[in-house]
Amino acid sequence: MNAQISFIEGQFSLIHIPLQLYSSLLQPILRVLLPHGGPTHSNEPEGLLEGLSIDNKHGFLNISVTPIECSIVCHTSWAQNVFAPVISRLPKEASKQCQISKDTYIVFSVSSAGMEAGQRVMDLTAPLAMAGIPIFFITTYYTDFILVPSKDRQTVGSALLARGFEFSENDSAYVAPTPMSHARIPSTTSDPPSTPPPSNVAELQIRTFSQLKKKNVVPFVEPGLHLVQCSGKEIVPGDDYPSRNGANGHVRSWLDNIDPKLYVGLISALSQQPRFLSLTLAQEDAPSLLIDKSLLWLFGNSIAGDTEGDLVPIFLDLVDLPLESTGIVCGVAGRLVDEMRLNEQHETSHGSELSYLSTARAGAVILSSEGSARALEALLPRLEKTEV
Repeated sequence: MNAQISFIEGQFSLIHIPLQLYSSLLQPILRVLLPHGGPTHSNEPEGLLEGLSIDNKHGFLNISVTPIECSIVCHTSWAQNVFAPVISRLPKEASKQCQISKDTYIVFSVSSAGMEAGQRVMDLTAPLAMAGIPIFFITTYYTDFILVPSKDRQTVGSALLARGFEFSENDSAYVAPTPMSHARIPSTTSDPPSTPPPSNVAELQIRTFSQLKKKNVVPFVEPGLHLVQCSGKEIVPGDDYPSRNGANGHVRSWLDNIDPKLYVGLISALSQQPRFLSLTLAQEDAPSLLIDKSLLWLFGNSIAGDTEGDLVPIFLDLVDLPLESTGIVCGVAGRLVDEMRLNEQHETSHGSELSYLSTARAGAVILSSEGSARALEALLPRLEKTEV
């Protein structure tokens, strides 16, 4: 695999919003979705916030609504100046239920063409999991993204170098020049974790499922919920979209490069509290969507991709696990990849395509409809309580 891992500038926060409080936080959700960057008043900080490009485009933003929670990953300045004030005005008990991560996170984008999706998730997360680094992983239409605590940035670099990556000064990225393997990865932290990291992927999987079972995490699917992964169309500047300021002094912004129908569809979907919607915005990519198929009609012809696809998410409610838990993504994905290989003769051509979505307090493994049924059969026996 020729993977390239690049650092996205900025410090980011994870925000957990319980579903029963979703409507109370809809205004800041829409505010971060549509950063106007224009003139501000004393109570409108957008023009002063960090994390936007010169054309007011987010360096990274993920908004996910699932059957477990609403989760936001945004630049810390937006978390503190847009979300925190609204949360603080909620009734005391409600305010306690919404959480903004105390620690900040950094985001790495991963370009890794040429590898089967499930193996990619496993191989990209293994070096970090086995170095004792907690991560969040988001698969999108174009790119994979890894979130790690800001304090672990140096350790991440050391772990990748130990795994055979090389740092490219020209690209400011870590590049894997050779196929990755599952050899032992030494821990490179100056302050080793209280529990020694696992010595191999098999041990990591055992630890992961032991931790999940101890916390009574049982994977489940939502009846009738089917997803598609797609992309918003980008508008190519032409006569109707000049690349420089027009005669009327209009300054081009990111809104000039997207289809307004896409954002009307997003606002319509978010306003009705969807069963499932995950939107990822990054400066280098067009908007990426993982969305409930029943909402596609809201978007008309503003999206591209396999809208006839049929993906089913398997959910893991991780609310009782600490944010610093390690190895969850790699352990679960690794087990499923192994199971898929054992059943390879039964797989369809798309059956083994696996995506992963980390949210603030949950995880979702996304597979084809057939693959999801087999994956659930593989996971449940390892996590169901043993009858006494």
